[in-house]
Parts: sequence; C-alpha cells; structure tokens
Amino acid sequence: MNTLVWLAFGLGWAAVFLVSFLIDRRRLRNGVYLVFALFFLGFAALGSLGSLAVIPLLILAVGVPLTVVALTVFLFVNGFTMIRREGLRASSVLTTLAGLVIVGFGALSLLALGSRNTVLISLTISVAGMLFYVSFVFCCFLAYSVFYGRVRQRRDVDFVVVLGAGLIRGEVSKLLAGRLDRGRQVWERVRGRGGSPLMITSGGQGADEPVSEARAMADYLISTGVPAGAVLLEDKSTTTLENLTFSRRIMLEDRPDYRCVIVTSNYHVLRAALYARRAKVNGQVLGAPTARYFWPNAFLREFVAVLVENRWKNIVLCLMFGAVGLLGLVKGT
Repeated sequence: MNTLVWLAFGLGWAAVFLVSFLIDRRRLRNGVYLVFALFFLGFAALGSLGSLAVIPLLILAVGVPLTVVALTVFLFVNGFTMIRREGLRASSVLTTLAGLVIVGFGALSLLALGSRNTVLISLTISVAGMLFYVSFVFCCFLAYSVFYGRVRQRRDVDFVVVLGAGLIRGEVSKLLAGRLDRGRQVWERVRGRGGSPLMITSGGQGADEPVSEARAMADYLISTGVPAGAVLLEDKSTTTLENLTFSRRIMLEDRPDYRCVIVTSNYHVLRAALYARRAKVNGQVLGAPTARYFWPNAFLREFVAVLVENRWKNIVLCLMFGAVGLLGLVKGT
C-alpha cells in the first residue's frame, strides 16, 4: 500500500481519536481509535524509509518471538512474586495464568504443525483468532490506560474524592495510603492556589472490618495534617460504582456546579474513569503509584473485569474471530 494511503488512514484515525477524546476522555473506544492511529502511522513511517524499511522489519521478525519469550518468563516470575508476597489466592495468580496461556498455545501450535492433522490445525487457527481478539482489546486497554494516566488533570476542583480499598486489621494499607497521600497532594496544591476544596473518603464497612474504610481513611488524612472539617465521609458504598454514585450525591448537595478529581491506584485509573462516566460524575481520575511487583497482576485483574462487564459483546466477537478456524475445518471435511 502506498505510504500516503497509510498516512491518510493514520491521520484519519488520529482525528477520530482526538474528537472522541475531547468529547469525553472516559470512553474505552478511545483506546481502539488510538491503537488504529498508531498502527497506520507506524506503517506510514516504515513506508517513508523506502528500501531501508527492511531493517526495522527484520528487527520485528527477530524481536517479536524474543519478546514473547521474555514476556512469558516475566509473567511467571511476577506470578511467583505475587504468590510469595500476597499469598495463593485467585486474585494473585492472573499473571501466572497468562503465562500458562502463552505456553499452552505455543505447545498446541507445535503439535498442530507436527501432526498436520486438519482438525488440530483448524482448532489452533480458531484459538489463535480468539487470542488475537483478546490481545488486541488488551493492547487498546493498556495503551489508553497509559495515555489517560499521563494526561494532565485540571487543578481548579471543588472536591478530591479518594476511592477506598480494603483495610488491614482496621488500619489503612500501604496501597490505600498511597491513594490518600496522592489525594492530599492534590488538595494542598488546590489550596495553595487559593481554592477551598474538600476531600471525600469513599468506602463502606466490610463484614470483617471494625470500622468503615471511609472512617479509617479520614483518620489517616487528619493525622497527616488535613483539617477534620475539610474531610467528608461516604461510608455506604461496597463497589467502585457505588463509591462514585454516592460521592456524587454528596458533592451535588454541597455544590451543585462542582468539579472534582478522583484518586485511585494507577492500575485502576481507566476502569474508575469508565465508572465515573456511567455515574455522571463531573471529574477525571488520577492515579497513585503502586508497588511495581503488584501492578501487572492488578492491571490484568482490571482488564478481566472490563471484559466480564461486557461479556456478551466480547463472547460474540471472540467467537467470530474463532470462526475462521471452524470454517477451515468445514472446508477440510
């Protein structure tokens, strides 16, 4: 394809992304537009190299298999680290499972190629189609999460909402403390510019928790110098969507024309933004740093949660991509 055609497609998708982003940056489709734009612009850049384009193509040919191997090793190492530090539970083995999927598909592919069995080859192609779809959606989710997390948020806000996380023996965990410290930094910055923001700690009380997350979070903020009068509690929520819905009610009652920033962990930013849009919260989401070993598994958990929330759409699309292999099976028989 002509370089100008690649460039035209790339710029077209970039324009679609920009318009969609400006309308509402809290939409997952923005990630799809971003990946399409990067894909076509990347090929346009390759085309502009002329005969030299063979060099990056060779690098890709060698680099992609090596990257897959390195990624697999990383996933297993991270999985073992998660289990060692966080314990063996369903929420801490996602990176290990992802590594097993890659190894399993590699073994299936080698078996299919070696056997030359039509049924096995068709099955492999079908699985490859479904994995391609999931991988594409993951790339969109990852690319836009990184992009969204680096976009500068507005500073003139009325509220800083900090989303809760589980307590440890009634005390704020390190992960939750990171969110609260980030929220306090935003609160101090707004006050330094002459604003009078309030902080909202959002989180209900679990069955095994002596106090609500909101109460423990408020106590933590007060202990770090935030005046008690500047902290409002939302202590009824049990999910992220409820965090945002109930916090919105508090903000509307206090200041109907409010603007806010929502603070959560960096791996949780995009899903929180999607929920904020659903709850009609007038604000964007800011991420707090998370331990490096914890981020990959937590981010995968967020991705899986988004897939499950849109399960029927994803199942249909996944089966459509997998149908390529089934068509090959029908043709072969």
